[in-house]
Amino acid sequence: MNPSFSLAVVVDDDPDIALAARLALRDMFERIEALSSPADLIPLLKRESPDAILLDLNFQRSATDGREGLDFLGKIMDHDPDAAVVIITAHGAVSTAVEALKRGASDFVAKPWSNERLAATVRSAAALRRSKIDARVERSRASELAHGTETPLIGRSASIERVRRLIERAAPTDANVLILGENGTGKEIVAREIHRLSKRGALPMVAIDLGATNETIFESELFGHVKGAFTGAAGERIGRLKAADHSTLFLDEVGNLPLHLQPKLLTALEQRKVVPVGANRPVDIDVRVVAATNLSVEQLADEGRFRQDLLFRLNTIEIHLPPLRARREDIPLLLDHYLALFARKYDRPARAVPPAALEVLVRHDWPGNVRALRHAAERAVIMADGEHYRTEDFTLPSRPDASAVSAPEIATSLNLDQFEKQMIERALRMHHFNISLAANELGLSRGALYRRMEKHGL
Repeated sequence: MNPSFSLAVVVDDDPDIALAARLALRDMFERIEALSSPADLIPLLKRESPDAILLDLNFQRSATDGREGLDFLGKIMDHDPDAAVVIITAHGAVSTAVEALKRGASDFVAKPWSNERLAATVRSAAALRRSKIDARVERSRASELAHGTETPLIGRSASIERVRRLIERAAPTDANVLILGENGTGKEIVAREIHRLSKRGALPMVAIDLGATNETIFESELFGHVKGAFTGAAGERIGRLKAADHSTLFLDEVGNLPLHLQPKLLTALEQRKVVPVGANRPVDIDVRVVAATNLSVEQLADEGRFRQDLLFRLNTIEIHLPPLRARREDIPLLLDHYLALFARKYDRPARAVPPAALEVLVRHDWPGNVRALRHAAERAVIMADGEHYRTEDFTLPSRPDASAVSAPEIATSLNLDQFEKQMIERALRMHHFNISLAANELGLSRGALYRRMEKHGL
């Protein structure tokens, strides 16, 4: 079973309790950290963002009032108001647990617990946290679109002008659109521009990354579920298709949807109805679908990989986004935009890019496309200390030769963080910044790889 969430943290000074929690939750999380003292939790929260935290209330010997745990609960909520904290308490301490709920805890479990009860409680708390974050991101993006501050589709090349014309023609219709392009070319930007210019643009666009959606929760994510539909379904949940009613649903990385799940998506789109998990009656939906994939036309034509009837449903209009190496004339414009953007963000002075450095940047192949250029510009703004930007400020990765790819690399540092960064960089270069392939090479989910890339500034 693939884990549904990335990280859980168990804070309890009893190693047996911590071990029991790890065993009960190991199928749900990619990683579980156990801490014996709540004092270690805040430093961890400054580095990472756990999907769920299990927090004991008493740590000092003979302590039974829960004050220490409640105090640290307040610190957790101050640091992250969306934190999903499940309190671990003893039988008979219900009043303290209720006080914890008032202070922001998601739920509580009593010792000794049943593993099913613990797993259901933690899953619900983590899912609620994810929903809160997703909703805030959508509201933020909708606000950015309304005020025109989101990154635009930048460029004057002929290929980008063709993309703009297709967007202008397709957006006012309700036709489904399929956006094709390598990772980092700006497929989501195009999707949001189509939505903004459509008749549905007054409502927020709803997005789901099918490449990062666990198979076991696919139906719940897309179609929703009713209370009691499965273990952990503590309440009703509206799926993404219904959430996008009268708006636009953006299916990111649709090409990574497993073949056996594709008929379920096709049926919903054809019938314009969804049946939430555990429900008996279908619910009508009115959505416009914009999908995106990094698969090529040839890969999509492989019936063993992608259903052709679903492809026909999605690609009423196809928009091909060119890689950055195919529109090098746009690189100076993109650099100007991102260098100015990050100079404002980090309150750094404006600097020019000398012609020699600009030539190097324009000739670079940018295997990660616009996303890689954006990250390089951000690093340059942070690292530059001279009057002008230098080529080395952008820390462009060198292209590995065949021997470097095929032979095992020896880490240049024994520091675990540095070693992890080196391995991620190697996998990204090996697969030309194809996130799905690099994640598979590393044994990670796409979402986990994105989080680690953000952590290391890649």
